[in-house]
Amino acid sequence: MFLKLGTIAFGGPAAHVAMMEEEVVVRRNWLTRQEFLDYLGATNLIPGPNSTELAIHIGHLCGGPIGLVIAGACFILPAALIVTAIAYLYARFGQLPMATDVLYTLKPVVIAIVVQALVRLSRSAIKSRMLAGIGVAAVVATALGVNELVVLLGAGVMMIATVRPARAAVMLLPTPFAASATAAPATLLALFGLFVKTGAVLFGSGYVLLAFLRADFVDRLHWLTDRQLLDAIVVGQITPGPVFTTATFVGYVIAGWRGGAVATLGIFLPAFVFVALSGPLIPRLRRSPAAGAALDGVTVASLALMAVVTWQLGRSALPDMLTWGIAGVSLFLLLRFRVNSAWLVGAGLIAGIVIH
Repeated sequence: MFLKLGTIAFGGPAAHVAMMEEEVVVRRNWLTRQEFLDYLGATNLIPGPNSTELAIHIGHLCGGPIGLVIAGACFILPAALIVTAIAYLYARFGQLPMATDVLYTLKPVVIAIVVQALVRLSRSAIKSRMLAGIGVAAVVATALGVNELVVLLGAGVMMIATVRPARAAVMLLPTPFAASATAAPATLLALFGLFVKTGAVLFGSGYVLLAFLRADFVDRLHWLTDRQLLDAIVVGQITPGPVFTTATFVGYVIAGWRGGAVATLGIFLPAFVFVALSGPLIPRLRRSPAAGAALDGVTVASLALMAVVTWQLGRSALPDMLTWGIAGVSLFLLLRFRVNSAWLVGAGLIAGIVIH
């Protein structure tokens, strides 16, 4: 079942969740609807890709540790293979006129999709004036170049301070998250470590991944350009399965198929570990005022990172009035009529072919 979903599940995490609910609740009766909702809520309390973690939770419930591995691997593998094939073609033919034209019309659509996700998620995440203020502070800090992990930690600590001031004071001790501006060699071990770190601390939508990738791979290490990163985002949108397979594309561009494999393993490995460990802890976390407040703060800060990176990437994705028009129309259709993003991606592909 998850192998099929990993092959046909276009449309992002919301579409993935809907397809899983149809399969495991309606068609197969593996879970009740309430059990499904409980596990869906649990995925929001741990870092990582939510729809992938939901698949892993379901596999764990139905088949134990073996089911956990099989469900997660089957959901990830088809998308990873498709992205690897596209990355191979991109590495060889990415500069051809047709590829350039297709990406020219797809990038504005992807920017609109990310903005729409940002708007939708912000409505749920910003529950108070305090959280709104933290979001603004996180945007300013990110724009000024503060390390993204420091921004996330700071947001969590600020929210803990509202319910547990003493605990927040302890957490404000110096942390090892200082950013380094020195470029380093692109080794497989370094690539693996960066993606493990990202998968282990990333809360919120898969789109928040963009902030971490840009901070590490573009700004600090200079292993990618903004254009390559945006192309990676486009590939993540036009392929089925988890958006996190953007990491597969990035790894391939940097270090070939070995880099793609290492990046995929690194970005998804924490999700398997967290799901295996978090099952019995989830109810306690949500009942804890301090843990719940920290989670709310981290979620808002994640959206702030996402907003800043969307602005930065939008400057290169929208170079003229035509691309601004494509982005504007796409965003209007998404917000006003809730058009499925897969249709807009398809329209962007067709427009690029017509232009070519």
